[in-house]
Amino acid sequence: MNFLRNLLIIAPAACLLAQTPPAPTPAPATPPAAAPAAPKLATPIPPGLLSPAPAPSQPAVVPPDRVVLKAGPVTLTAAQFDEIIDSLPAMYQGRFRGPGRKQFADSLVRLYILSEEGRRRKLDETKAYKIQAQLNDDQVLVNMVAEDIKAHTTVDEADARKYYDEHANKEYELVTARHILIRAKGSQIPLKPGAKELTEEEALAKANDLRKRILAGEDFAALAKAESDDAKTAVEGGSLGAFPRGRMVPSFDEAAFKLKPGELSEPVKSPYGYHIIKVEAHTTKTFDEVRAQILAMPMLIQAKVQKTLEDMTKDAFYDPEFFAAPKPPVPGLPTAARPGAPPTLSVQPVPAKPAVPAAPAAAPQK
Repeated sequence: MNFLRNLLIIAPAACLLAQTPPAPTPAPATPPAAAPAAPKLATPIPPGLLSPAPAPSQPAVVPPDRVVLKAGPVTLTAAQFDEIIDSLPAMYQGRFRGPGRKQFADSLVRLYILSEEGRRRKLDETKAYKIQAQLNDDQVLVNMVAEDIKAHTTVDEADARKYYDEHANKEYELVTARHILIRAKGSQIPLKPGAKELTEEEALAKANDLRKRILAGEDFAALAKAESDDAKTAVEGGSLGAFPRGRMVPSFDEAAFKLKPGELSEPVKSPYGYHIIKVEAHTTKTFDEVRAQILAMPMLIQAKVQKTLEDMTKDAFYDPEFFAAPKPPVPGLPTAARPGAPPTLSVQPVPAKPAVPAAPAAAPQK
């Protein structure tokens, strides 16, 4: 039995005539692999929050020749079940081997029993079935061609350099900064032991006061050690190191990247409280530093695969008249008179004959 053909009914990747893979999605503002180890805004984390999640339960392992499924005329061993999963796109294999194993088996049962019912009803002898079966076979080959092209596609040096030149100012720009955090009521970080709970107005007033003291000449690092509610960075004079766009909360991120080296921000509101930010440097990672990361970007590989598939189909012929867009209706014309509209038949009612007045009765003769 051709298992793969039958699975086209249930395999999510086998949408009819989906001849090209989905368009590449834009890269994230900061690729995960490029993120340096600079600290985020320090927020104490509840105990156990970062503890490893419990390992998911693993499905039972049985001998490969053991019968694991019976549905209608089909009997599958564990090895045959795994072979079916091996034939599916890689993105689904892990789920169907793990937590989705039973769900996948339910789909197989429905597939086998209903397809056998279709044969009993001789639906497999119809013209519609044969056409759709051929399209399904072709779709399998389409998916395999796309996967094969992807497996042999790489990003070359010129493509990597082009991507870097277009994105260096955003994705690979780093800011080196310090900050002082003044906690406000409702902040996502806990209150220091013995510290006073400040209202929004009090926290903003304190942040403005500290900013004035810095502008007057007091040392930023010393004030951060003494006053910042970010315990993790306070001991380092408020240093955040170098960080890329998107690493910090949006309001902080926007303010930091607008500042020039040496500039001091106005108080910046975030879920943590109010920040005073001092930018020390703007730098950009070199191409050599991010070259390997760019060469492995799935987005760039997918774009090349898409281009290859489009080039394969670009010489197809479409009859211009047959595939022309339908003409819009002409306002004011009845349906039958619109260009391109099929003729319509109508039965006109036979007009009623006018009534003939009855002749006046003869006057009685005297």
